[in-house]
Amino acid sequence: MLSVGGKGKMEYLMRLTPIVLTLAIAAATIASAGNGQRPDDQIDARSTSLVQQAQTQSAAGRHDEAIDLLETALAVDPGNRGAYIALGRVAQAQRLPGKAVRYYADALRLEPNDVNALAGQGEAYVQRGAVDRARANLQRVQSLCAQPCPQAQQLAGVIQRGPPAEVLAAQRPEQGAPPAPTQAPAPRPN
Repeated sequence: MLSVGGKGKMEYLMRLTPIVLTLAIAAATIASAGNGQRPDDQIDARSTSLVQQAQTQSAAGRHDEAIDLLETALAVDPGNRGAYIALGRVAQAQRLPGKAVRYYADALRLEPNDVNALAGQGEAYVQRGAVDRARANLQRVQSLCAQPCPQAQQLAGVIQRGPPAEVLAAQRPEQGAPPAPTQAPAPRPN
């Protein structure tokens, strides 16, 4: 092996320093990545209380008040999956399935295997008319549940009933549209 002299040691050190620093930064980043995530039992109690209040408001049909409470719950603790799921339920009650799908997707970003969020998203898909996507969610819920679970049973029932009539009507091509004219109209006299 070559002997490393004074100048050689410095060059060797200069070449290795960026590599060592990069590895150290990567290790520090990987080690701290999990520190920002908290389990559900560590959700801020104020946020959980706001979600419960919102569910009461929503059950009473006061959806705007429920939305305000749920948005406040998320401001208090953005990691509260229950708030996203509750927002999805409120959006479905307001017949806004596209919005509901997005809220459920937010919950699933926090926990991809949340059967409540998957089932709710599946129901919103049916409400929107996307039954194939709902079936995919049902399969995923069934694979996550060790035994038949109520979320899977409820989603299966919603899929079986199918989309609302107005969604089905909107998806069908118009029937009874006037036929296209076969002749050009007669020219008008000047």
